[in-house]
Amino acid sequence: MEIERKFLIKKLPADLASFPCHKIEQAYLNTNPVVRIRRQDDAYFLTYKGEGHMVREEYNLPLNETSYCHLKEKADGIILTKTRYLLPLEGGLTIELDVFGAPYEGLFLAEVEFPDVESANSFTPPHWFGEDVTFSSGYHNSTLSAGKDRPQ
Repeated sequence: MEIERKFLIKKLPADLASFPCHKIEQAYLNTNPVVRIRRQDDAYFLTYKGEGHMVREEYNLPLNETSYCHLKEKADGIILTKTRYLLPLEGGLTIELDVFGAPYEGLFLAEVEFPDVESANSFTPPHWFGEDVTFSSGYHNSTLSAGKDRPQ
């Protein structure tokens, strides 16, 4: 089970380059339910995500590079690219800050995963976070991959 909240970021932290990061490429084989493939650095995964916004099922299975490349040819829509920065928060939480590549340059999204719903609901985001878009399907990566205009 994945429990997370998602926020727009209007201005990136000045020291962002000092944090660890991953290069991510991901594509969608299906969007309802979500079936995604991802290359994160040199690792490959197939992911199933159930319905929902803040709370939903998520299963990750390892892939090899050959399988990833084969499935990538079958993907629908835009193949998303992003750099994911990992910023620590108090209480053992981590901000996963995504800086998107083309065609979504300028889109910055932060996700924070929680151990339980109560923690997610009581979370106070840092001052540099923008709008909470947890319950907006328009900011799901699966929606972005369809090439539809994101909400403004």
